[in-house]
Amino acid sequence: MTKTTVAQVLRAGVAALRGADVAGAAGDARRIMAHILGITPTRLTLAEPDPISSADRAAFEQAIQKRARRVPVSHIIGGRAFYGRWFQVDSTVLDPRPETELLVAIALNRTPAFRTVLDLGTGSGCIVISLLAENTAATGVGSDVSAPALEMAGRNAATHGVTDRCAFVRSDWMSAVTGAFDLIVSNPPYIGADEMAGLARDVRDYEPEDALTDGADGLSAYRAIIAAVASHLTPGGTILLEIGPTQARPVSAMLAAAKFGDISVHQDLDGRDRVVAACRPASQSENIGQ
Repeated sequence: MTKTTVAQVLRAGVAALRGADVAGAAGDARRIMAHILGITPTRLTLAEPDPISSADRAAFEQAIQKRARRVPVSHIIGGRAFYGRWFQVDSTVLDPRPETELLVAIALNRTPAFRTVLDLGTGSGCIVISLLAENTAATGVGSDVSAPALEMAGRNAATHGVTDRCAFVRSDWMSAVTGAFDLIVSNPPYIGADEMAGLARDVRDYEPEDALTDGADGLSAYRAIIAAVASHLTPGGTILLEIGPTQARPVSAMLAAAKFGDISVHQDLDGRDRVVAACRPASQSENIGQ
């Protein structure tokens, strides 16, 4: 009796996702199949002629049904790659985006290298953990108001071996943070309330709403962070803020009003404004943020 192959089941899965109008159906199906088979997506082509077990077929078909309902692939397979590392994610944290890797790259390329870093709204911990994994001489803190997010970040920190250099604190932005840092980074909720309805279902229905939007104009988090940063950023220190593509001007203006210097805007690979960087002057009599 001819056995069903990986390729046959994969084709059926792609067809099912296309029938459900899922964008990127082929790529999603391949990532799911690779996960179920326990191989990397790059090796999936080699496995396609192989017979598939009934258990793997059932698991794949169940996963495809979830994806057809717009459950994110990362939630189905339990994680996502970010800056060359695998991070656990679920519905309690924001799904790491490739665009956010720009913030990590900017931080790592700045001179002199940071020794201490604070990640505000850490979520999965992907930013601070990536920074500490790359800069092994640094220590860091990740803060988040969500206890489940902090638990997820702690697990990711353990996976990547930075637990001894990274503390996590439950805090509404900087309210429970102590100490000063060479580098402060954040990917805060920046989607305006009026933009939420236009988000893809994968995002709107499955990611935590308070990690996506402030429920207002999308700028509330920046106001809170910049107003409180004075006592937590060392003189000469850097702040890096991920932004939405239309927010460079207002966020830069907030930083300028708070007497930050060297304000710059960085674009992602699609040419969209993505990160605003600024520095606290090394010598300054006025209080930043006042």
